[in-house]
Amino acid sequence: MKLLIIGLLILGVEASNPARAQSVYDFTVKTIDGQDKSLTDYKGQVLLIVNTASRCGFTPQYAGLEKLYERYKTKGFVILAFPANDFMGQEPGDNSTIKKFCELKYKVSFPLFSKISVRGSRMAPLYRYLTTASGFNGNITWNFNKFLVDRQGRVIARFGSRTAPLDPSLEQDVFKALVQ
Repeated sequence: MKLLIIGLLILGVEASNPARAQSVYDFTVKTIDGQDKSLTDYKGQVLLIVNTASRCGFTPQYAGLEKLYERYKTKGFVILAFPANDFMGQEPGDNSTIKKFCELKYKVSFPLFSKISVRGSRMAPLYRYLTTASGFNGNITWNFNKFLVDRQGRVIARFGSRTAPLDPSLEQDVFKALVQ
């Protein structure tokens, strides 16, 4: 068990137990700059957690995500982007390359996190929780799957890759979560 925990720490993933998690606030993740970040820092805010990639047909969704973030950030809305290279090698860069790409090409100002795995045996604990214990269970199907989280840290909706960030159904759910 000690080796497993040490291995998780070396890989830069949180050692939280997804099976025991009560909300997304039970996880600590790494920022794109390698700093530990407890998701409790986002308590009281509405979150949209998204697995992203820079070389995907859905990559232009970064622009919509940024517009959605700009539209609602003053009301307590935050997008948390988790780059992942799990689908056809569509996120091959390191964290520095990913950060530069997002900032230069899409002017992303919402939080970016270190590249993780969102499926398989190397799946990050946060994503294990999201896909098995959040109430919106099921495998991540591709890049840009989205989980909407209420102010109490509970997942309240899930959207697939084909649902654009400014899709009326997604935006309506964000708005409802913000006014509750």
